[in-house]
Amino acid sequence: MSTQTAVPEQASETGPIDRARPASHGTLTQRARAGLVAAVSWVACHLPERLAIRVAELAGAAWYRATPGRAAQARRNLRRVCLHLVATGRADGRTAAAASDSGALESMVRSAYRHAARYYLEVLRIPAVTAAVIDERVIIETPEVVEAAFATDRPVVFVGLHLGSVELPGLYLARRTGRRTSAPMETLGDPALQDWFARTRARVGVRIVGIREARRELLAALRQGESVGVIADRDIGGGGLQVPLFGSPAPVPVGPALLAIETGAPIFVAALLRADRGRYRARLIELPMDAEGSRRDRVTAIVTASAKAFEDLIADAPDQWWAVFFPIWPDLEERAS
Repeated sequence: MSTQTAVPEQASETGPIDRARPASHGTLTQRARAGLVAAVSWVACHLPERLAIRVAELAGAAWYRATPGRAAQARRNLRRVCLHLVATGRADGRTAAAASDSGALESMVRSAYRHAARYYLEVLRIPAVTAAVIDERVIIETPEVVEAAFATDRPVVFVGLHLGSVELPGLYLARRTGRRTSAPMETLGDPALQDWFARTRARVGVRIVGIREARRELLAALRQGESVGVIADRDIGGGGLQVPLFGSPAPVPVGPALLAIETGAPIFVAALLRADRGRYRARLIELPMDAEGSRRDRVTAIVTASAKAFEDLIADAPDQWWAVFFPIWPDLEERAS
């Protein structure tokens, strides 16, 4: 599920979106940039893992110092998350401290930067991910739900979020099913770099589709028996449904709910949280699918349930939710403006 947005007809944060695959190989400068990314990826894949992680975390610390506005955004969002987890009895000691102590909250903000930097490291190291790596590193914490999701050859809608490893769930899905997985991704302004992303993901069984054609392509994939993965915790392009998220209304994309309703495919929320020694803790939550009621009521029920599932997953590691670096709740943005 290597995407930055949800399903249909949305725009990227930087402008209109066309296709996932480029129409050309790009300019000389763009090709050089893509070549540099490929070279850095090669280095990242060949560095000892501990050293690579250490470099990424140092980069995250520098990123924190260099972007005070971004840190302020994360601080506002994480404070809301921690306060709500305390109020609902779901906070561990670290989260409870961050809800009441500014120093503990700032420590969580700095940790969020380090985890965001590790996400980019994971993107660079995709070419080194093998079936053995996935089998050895991923610890399934909800085995019964996982078995139910893969019990038959039926296609499934998997909903992800910007939490922990965003790349590995899609790779695990392709590994488990042995079939290609389709996922939407916002188109970059650099076609050469876009092509690098598409090629590296294709090698591990993930087909990238553009946002404009995502609805058509993902529906077709589901009807052909392929599962799809969609990141849907941020309403980048607008049109999301306002539902409670950590106690306050936030717009959540409706694309995955529409895909599930239109195809009858079951829908699950998935996340892989970073654990110790390079391992990942995987959790899967099945969302209820009500066959009764109007289409709008059914969409609302699924989106509301997905937001609740997001809360349950984020509660384990709020600092691994790197959506906190972006606007989430309209009321918080109004107060900050």
